[in-house]
Amino acid sequence: MTAKTQFTYLFDPLCGWCYAAAPAIRKMSETETVQLTMMPTGLFAAPRPVATIADHAYANDIRIQELTGQRFSDAYHTGVMRAPNGMFSSLPLTRALVALGQVGPALEPRFLHAAQIARYVEGHDTSRTDIVARIAARIAGGAVAEADLAAAIDNDPALAAETDRRIVEGQRAMQSLGLRGVPQLVIRDAQRTRVVDGQTLYAGGDAVLAALDETV
Repeated sequence: MTAKTQFTYLFDPLCGWCYAAAPAIRKMSETETVQLTMMPTGLFAAPRPVATIADHAYANDIRIQELTGQRFSDAYHTGVMRAPNGMFSSLPLTRALVALGQVGPALEPRFLHAAQIARYVEGHDTSRTDIVARIAARIAGGAVAEADLAAAIDNDPALAAETDRRIVEGQRAMQSLGLRGVPQLVIRDAQRTRVVDGQTLYAGGDAVLAALDETV
């Protein structure tokens, strides 16, 4: 690759298979010849009791860990997914990501990666606004205060509207390409638009770049 290539990442912050793709997305975000655009799709934005999804998530987590080596800790399985009265919603994470993107777009993939590690490895409940704000403030490096982020996530109508707009944008992108489910990594360059297959995406960033070089 010589010219900058446009990558669009369609995802949800609480999607386990998006965590499977995390090494590839991190590599894309750090590659100078790649322009990465993050597009949340709102898959898990609507709140629900975590108990309603815990068994399904556990089965997927086992498959993901076996396939990719991505770690899911006991602290996550027991402390987050089996938490009494726990809730499951990616809306606080998505709003925080959008808020950080207003500071600098490069913060968005960094925040997503940090939030995934906080949840799946460290066992923090990233459906909770206070935890999400703490992670986001750390990634922002002092550009936004934790208390301000927490207040914005829960109460800022402008942030809520912008988050909704970006979710709709992501959903429309999926519909226009005939895609179902996330994660999806879409590549656009001067020649064409194509979607990275799951096997390549889950194999990591070097595999994605190698596949791209083979097809240009």
